Amino acid sequence: MSVPSTDAVVIGAGFSGMYMLHRLRGLGLTTRLYERGDGVGGTWYWNRYPGARCDVESVEYCYSFSEELQQAWDWTERYPSQPEILRYAEHVADRFDLRRDMRFRTRVTRAAYDEATARWQVETDRGDRVSARFLITAVGCLSDARIPAFPGAASFRGESHHTGRWPHEEVDFAGRRVAVIGTGSSGIQIIPVIAERAAEVTVFQRTPNYTIPAWNRPMRPEYARWVKDNHAEMRRSMRGSPFGIAATFNPGSALEASEQERLDELEKRWAHGGPGFLGAFADTAVDPRANELVAEFVRGKIRQIVDDPRVAELLSPRDHPIGTKRPCFDTDYYATFNRPNVRLVDVRTAPIEEITATGIRTAAASYEVDTIVYATGYDAMTGPLLAIDITGTGGVPLRAKWAAGPRTYLGLMTAGFPNLFTITGPGSPSVLSNMFVSIEQHVEWIAGCLEHLARTGATVIEADPDAEDAWMRHVGEVAAQTLFPRADSWYLGANVPGKPRVFMPYAGGVGTYRATCDEIVAKGYEGFVLSP
Repeated sequence: MSVPSTDAVVIGAGFSGMYMLHRLRGLGLTTRLYERGDGVGGTWYWNRYPGARCDVESVEYCYSFSEELQQAWDWTERYPSQPEILRYAEHVADRFDLRRDMRFRTRVTRAAYDEATARWQVETDRGDRVSARFLITAVGCLSDARIPAFPGAASFRGESHHTGRWPHEEVDFAGRRVAVIGTGSSGIQIIPVIAERAAEVTVFQRTPNYTIPAWNRPMRPEYARWVKDNHAEMRRSMRGSPFGIAATFNPGSALEASEQERLDELEKRWAHGGPGFLGAFADTAVDPRANELVAEFVRGKIRQIVDDPRVAELLSPRDHPIGTKRPCFDTDYYATFNRPNVRLVDVRTAPIEEITATGIRTAAASYEVDTIVYATGYDAMTGPLLAIDITGTGGVPLRAKWAAGPRTYLGLMTAGFPNLFTITGPGSPSVLSNMFVSIEQHVEWIAGCLEHLARTGATVIEADPDAEDAWMRHVGEVAAQTLFPRADSWYLGANVPGKPRVFMPYAGGVGTYRATCDEIVAKGYEGFVLSP
């Protein structure tokens, strides 16, 4: 039986997969898109937990490729909630008629490159087999949910849910004793919401995180109108910025400012809220002395907000520089620990030893609970890719090539895997940026590359191993100039036992990275090997 063929296979129906499909259609390429969920939205399809909200402002966290789409869609809040983002994704899918090329409830299990035909042979868990010239992964960076292997977890008789795999139906917390394990971004968002509903909330914290108030509010009509009128200019600014956001970054130094100047700047940014806080001073990301000044300001805020000095100290990070783990932006997180129904358990000093039938036992005490919420994060960036059995030339598995850490050229391709593109892959700004800005840049670069292949008659493109080596050295060198490597973060894979400790995203900034990609194209796709 012959295997059906198509020009391209796209894996994932999140925002990167949807835009990639749209651009491939515009090139006249036949495409099949596979998605393991039963709808579009990617991260925002799966993360339905109470309080789930984007930490980039809504008017910046959306597509810019269509002026009609930009003018037609109206956001209701400063920071969009998960339901609103999912509605936006569904609106985009409808507006551009994307679903007709999508196969839902279908997981790609294997993809092997056939050197004889220069095509990818793709298989799914539903028995699909398809041959494609191009394989484009749009699997997301935070889609491989991870629950630590706690002994006894299967014995728990109550409800348990991971924030990244939340049920579609409502989870009832009323009158229940709830345990939340983890205080990263999802934990910081969900804990205040659960505390308003549950009889008792026990938060199990290993590492406290810095979190800045979001000060979310309904969208101001005059601001929404201004954005629509100035959309193109704002987007140009975002594309050239370090993190793909419109916030103003102060080029001044925290060390050179007077104490009053420093406090005034930090207070102003705290009052505004959101990711712009970390742009208060240019040296915060590179100088530990400057970083400590900003970190101590936040710890001072925690002491002001939290009534119990012991709890305030437990919530105050001291083991990593501020900004070197994923920044968190909250609504009433610290104030939640003043509630009488909320308690904080430090599992760094007394680790969780087992999950019992009725709760959680640490090295110091046992806690009876009715519901467990795992806010324990993801096998970030590489996990979703390595969950697929991908083999390149010579039958080499991607898992083997990346055994010591991911290796890519620009985060777009990896040597030995021709015609395989990774949207926002390791080695690109990716998770250190507004994902929409990075997604659009990658999708547009890939589309331009495929146009170039068609014009020149080439059928295969592959990263040159030497160029890949040079890029990975550059990624490491840039990271080493910052404070990022000083934190045990998921940027380094530190949250997954046995995962190689490699700083995965590119820390040189969205604008710098875009200019580099454009220069490589201008030089005839320097560092890539094109062949007929």
